Amino acid sequence: MAAPKRGRSASAQSKPGRSLVLILIAIVALAGGMFASGHTTPRLGIDLAGGTSITLKAKADQGSAINKANMDTAVDIMNRRVNGLGVSEAEVQTQGTDNIIVNIPKGTNSKEAQQQVGTTAKLYFRPVLASEPSGPAGQSPSPGASSSGGSSPKPSASPSPSGSSKPEASSGSTSPTAGATSQGRAVTDALKADATPSPNSSSSAGSKPSGSPSASASGDAGTSKIQAQYAALDCTKATDRANAGKKAKPGETTVACGEINKTWYKYVLGPAAVDGTEVKKAQAVFDTQGASGWQVQMTFTGGGSKKFADITGELAKNQQPQNEFGIVLDGEVVSSPFVQQAITGGQAEISGSFKQEEAQSLANVLSYGALPLSFQEQSVTTVTAALGGEQLHAGLLAGAIGLALVVLYLVIYYRGLSLVAMASLLISAILTYVIMTLLGPAINFALNLPAVCGAIVAIGITADSFIVYFERIRDEIREGRTLRPAVERAWPRARRTILVSDFVSFLAAAVLFIVTVGKVQGFAFTLGLTTLLDVVVVFLFTKPLMTLLARRKFFADGHKWSGLDPKGLGAKPPLRRTRRPAGPTSGPVDPKEA
Repeated sequence: MAAPKRGRSASAQSKPGRSLVLILIAIVALAGGMFASGHTTPRLGIDLAGGTSITLKAKADQGSAINKANMDTAVDIMNRRVNGLGVSEAEVQTQGTDNIIVNIPKGTNSKEAQQQVGTTAKLYFRPVLASEPSGPAGQSPSPGASSSGGSSPKPSASPSPSGSSKPEASSGSTSPTAGATSQGRAVTDALKADATPSPNSSSSAGSKPSGSPSASASGDAGTSKIQAQYAALDCTKATDRANAGKKAKPGETTVACGEINKTWYKYVLGPAAVDGTEVKKAQAVFDTQGASGWQVQMTFTGGGSKKFADITGELAKNQQPQNEFGIVLDGEVVSSPFVQQAITGGQAEISGSFKQEEAQSLANVLSYGALPLSFQEQSVTTVTAALGGEQLHAGLLAGAIGLALVVLYLVIYYRGLSLVAMASLLISAILTYVIMTLLGPAINFALNLPAVCGAIVAIGITADSFIVYFERIRDEIREGRTLRPAVERAWPRARRTILVSDFVSFLAAAVLFIVTVGKVQGFAFTLGLTTLLDVVVVFLFTKPLMTLLARRKFFADGHKWSGLDPKGLGAKPPLRRTRRPAGPTSGPVDPKEA
């Protein structure tokens, strides 16, 4: 009888246990990691677990037209903003010509994403003219009251190190307007002392406003108005926060609210000095070489670098009345770091006892805060998982029916070999489940309904690989070979077919993942993942298992229920080796005797 070739095939035939042990170790390790992480079920998408749906309506603002280009830009920025918080499967898409729908799945950071996506106005850097902790009108402490006390919890801004030593930044700033004896006088002095030019102003840095009578009268009227607004502002009230500074133009002085370390502050802010569109990049980093902890590093565009250097230089030089600038998004101060020197070079960092989530949130605001349009929140709807549960139940039922049909076909047609196929399907299912569960906290993968469909389709792809191998083995048995050499001789040809088939499936999944958006990507991702796992299972489990079973009498002898009965397959007589005569032969040689 023909013997298998020596070499790699013979080695694989003699030691199939190594592959089986390897895949079992991998399963145990992955399952252990799953239980250690505390996540034992896959993370579900919004269509299965529920979430929040937000409808935003675009408004033309300061000459910005509502057109397809601006809407597409807004969708892109919002998508990066919410997914920058680690919220996977968030969907941002246009509806009609002026609406954007944002679907945020239930998750750890979904509430923060909902808050950030609602703040859709433009981002500005404004000098802080006055600030203090806010409370009920008439009960706020005066701006100068804390001048002798401890430092403020506000962060500091300093130049990013670039070869030179980093200037030392203090951990806090002193009170805003030291020396003032009352709230009204503090604000008045702050407004009169403001020498920071508007970004559109042609006056030089540090120049004083004109002292003409008309200008003075106009300034006094504006000062009184701002002073009255500041005195009446109570940032602990949601209604006051909603109205503070919302309608202020970039070139106007305004009042605003901001929350720092769970304390609400109220501000008087000067004209915008830098626009948020002039922030080229912002990222949260951890200072491994110092004691600053989490920081936010900013890089400005060419024009933004000059404007930021001008405003920080003015604040550091004049100290009028304090050296802070407010980062203002949608009229709310999200941070108000102080500066001690002009920040040039287009790079700066903000530090000050940040937690990782706070630093990442501020970096997202700086990176994705500038939108071409303003948006008004039209509705916020909570999406329940009831409908998703029904869909998931229907999908799982369809998958169970499909799996049952596949198993029934395998049992009827392949009989004993169906045990190998079912064991391989079980291993593939375990690996798929564990990896999907681990990908939830690792890359925020969320299992949605299309992803479930992708897993169901993968059942057919995996079963197809087994069928290819089984049919190759049967072909070898029909040629007259026994099971052990048939298993080894069938593997190289089956392997090539399986790899080509899986490569085509994976290529289709990759293209689908790249060119599509939203939920269809879940289908493509799951299909690609299960296709890769099919290769792993066939190589490390199915083939070694067949090698072991070929040594068992039930399969080796071709029992009629094994699925490998030579008689039932119509096999030829066993192949035998024949020796060629030593001397020359006379006459033609019968090919059958050769």
